[in-house]
Amino acid sequence: MRASGVLLPISSLPSAYGIGSFSKEAYEFVEQLKTGGQKYWQILPLGPTGYGDSPYQSFSTYAGNPYYIDLETLIEDGLLTKEECDACDFGDNPSYIDYEKIYYQRFSILRKAFARFEADEDFYDFVKENEFWLEDYSLYMAIKNSLDGISWSQWEERLKCRDAKALEQKKQELADEVQFIRFQQYEFTKQWQKLKAFANERGISIIGDIPIYVAFDSADAWANPELFQFDENSEPTAVAGCPPDAFSATGQLWGNPLYNWEYHASTGFAWWIQRLKYCFKLYDVVRVDHFRGFDEYYAIPYGNETAEFGAWQKGPGIDLFRAVKQALGDVNIIAEDLGYLTDSVLKLLQDTGYPGMKVLQFAFDSREESDYLPHNYNKNCVVYTGTHDNDTILGWLEEMAPEDRAFAQRYMNNEKSVAEELPWDFIRLAMASVADLAVIPVQDYLGLGTEARINKPSTLGYNWKWRLKRGQLQEDILEKMYDMTKLYGRIS
Repeated sequence: MRASGVLLPISSLPSAYGIGSFSKEAYEFVEQLKTGGQKYWQILPLGPTGYGDSPYQSFSTYAGNPYYIDLETLIEDGLLTKEECDACDFGDNPSYIDYEKIYYQRFSILRKAFARFEADEDFYDFVKENEFWLEDYSLYMAIKNSLDGISWSQWEERLKCRDAKALEQKKQELADEVQFIRFQQYEFTKQWQKLKAFANERGISIIGDIPIYVAFDSADAWANPELFQFDENSEPTAVAGCPPDAFSATGQLWGNPLYNWEYHASTGFAWWIQRLKYCFKLYDVVRVDHFRGFDEYYAIPYGNETAEFGAWQKGPGIDLFRAVKQALGDVNIIAEDLGYLTDSVLKLLQDTGYPGMKVLQFAFDSREESDYLPHNYNKNCVVYTGTHDNDTILGWLEEMAPEDRAFAQRYMNNEKSVAEELPWDFIRLAMASVADLAVIPVQDYLGLGTEARINKPSTLGYNWKWRLKRGQLQEDILEKMYDMTKLYGRIS
């Protein structure tokens, strides 16, 4: 069934306290999506972030980001006062997140709420139901916080290698901190599930996003070393990345630990099945990042300073997805299959039946034919004008080679369009395509430039900060969104 949606990270929502959250503005955005005829809201990973603030480098594959807990809800619940929240300095620029201020203020205000929180049956039920990940995560974060945030690889040997007696001692010693972290996850989950239910009731499905890899500095890597390519000292033997290409002479060194796929296969891929099962409690559809890595993955020797000297290794292939289907049935997965794809990756995608991705910003190279041009699509795909890793359409157009821009405008038969109109031309191109689903970043509906870009890969300092301002997504834009969605048969 043809449909469309909008891409907007939770962090990019407007709100009163410095960063997007599960606040009233999130509910208002859901209502705006409904008004605009949309069926999907795509977000980015919801996990807690560390250095660099990337949602793709999280302290846990299960935990939620405490930044997204709505403080106004805690005020309504009697755990905080408006005066306490207003007294915090979360930054004063409504268009950009000040992560340093958020970090220093958010946890202190949440501690005040925790001090007034009285654990009830619902809380204890949550703790019990999520024990399989929450106990490791809450202890991991409690220890990490007590050691000024250093990675578990720098902890004393008994804690690093999870000596049972040492861990039990820390549980007792840090009991209050452990409970505080459980409280954060309880509030996060309660608020998120309420928002998701609200969206679902209005016909809006949530597209979540999970990285293929976990961060090395994470509870997952610390608690489950057998899942990864670690040596006897819990040090990686190889790490993830991408080889050199036209965009990077030394490749991309991501640094994530690689999976020990032989071990995963020996368990029937139990960890992956559990991970995806949990994801489908949080989301209606899951976009799996770096799908190519399930076919072949690039392994870089640990300690290398660039990605130049890695090698391709065989991944689990279709066996993983057969196990997932057997355990979970037919699940709604979008495969992030961007970049150079080998025949074996294309076969894996075909064998799974999952829709892949098409990005219009990759389509217009005047020198060669592209699979990303809409006339080459089949129905089983998701088309984007751009993703969180791309510039906005307007920003991209400003940087395009003149011959590529001319090709794009000739393709759309709009050589006379002015710059401000071009984002809508690309939205029209996506909407008119045969792709079952079209997802458009909200910045492109608003015609914003590079100042509204979410992320520029392989850079630090300016990413994940952009926010939608209150009142920016106005009725006339929603009406135009609805009309175009209806025109191209994406409203049932």
